[in-house]
Amino acid sequence: MPQLPGTDLTVSDLCLGGNVFGWTADEATSFAVLDRFMDAVDPQPVFVDTAESYGDGTSERILGGWMAERGLRDRVVVATKASPGRKEHPLSAGEVRAAAERSLRNLRTDVIDLYYAHFDDETTPLDETLQAFDELVRAGKVRYAAASNYSAKRLAEAVETADRLGVRGYVALQPHYNLMERAVYEDELRDVVAGRGLGVLPYFGLARGFLTGKYRAGERVDSPRAAKAAEYAGERGDRVLSALHEVADAHGVPMAAVALRWLADQPTVVAPIASARSVEQLADLLPMQDLVLTDDQRQSLTDAST
Repeated sequence: MPQLPGTDLTVSDLCLGGNVFGWTADEATSFAVLDRFMDAVDPQPVFVDTAESYGDGTSERILGGWMAERGLRDRVVVATKASPGRKEHPLSAGEVRAAAERSLRNLRTDVIDLYYAHFDDETTPLDETLQAFDELVRAGKVRYAAASNYSAKRLAEAVETADRLGVRGYVALQPHYNLMERAVYEDELRDVVAGRGLGVLPYFGLARGFLTGKYRAGERVDSPRAAKAAEYAGERGDRVLSALHEVADAHGVPMAAVALRWLADQPTVVAPIASARSVEQLADLLPMQDLVLTDDQRQSLTDAST
């Protein structure tokens, strides 16, 4: 089982994205997806990622309702985020405290396992933000703090600030990273993360669904993400899809599983995040857990996406 560096959190190979709960998946469907995910990752912990901004708390409430109804809180590693919303200073101490309390109520839990700053907030001093997260950890309301969507410069500053203040600081980063989105993470963020021993949990692991192979040029797909996913279509996208198809055929698994396995195999990555709006979609993701790529296959994917 993967372990988040510098913590006692062991997680599943795949982190299930909760952004679809209450959006493209209603409560009953979300419960069914979570039930299937729990069965598939057993005996690993159920690792689920959500945020206060997903459906204005609806995603958190669905996850909290599922954990309460199934009596499974002790089997779930819950990651959620303090999101900007319409806040003037989203990472000020008062806003962080208030956001955490809302999330705790929504999730029906006493503690958040991994609590992110959803986006950087340059209007609030890093000292204030990091001390606010540290207070939540010391109060037992949060186990570990993390950052999402930080630049390399600001992430390095946050790490240095935590050291100076003598507080725990961020243990993980959630960046936008996948076979189609590599440059920002690999050229800028990865050195900071590796140098400080942070764990990485990339979102949009399937490039908004493009890496499933559904969004080829000229094809129409009924999905709210179709327009964004279609932006990856083109010469480079075709190369990546062809490489994915070849590897997937060799293993007899869906292309989505190969894309997620490539991501999970990258240095510093602990577990990729991907969502499913149905049990059928989830079935395409789950084979990544047992999939073992050869060095040549991994390199072919890397070369195709360069």
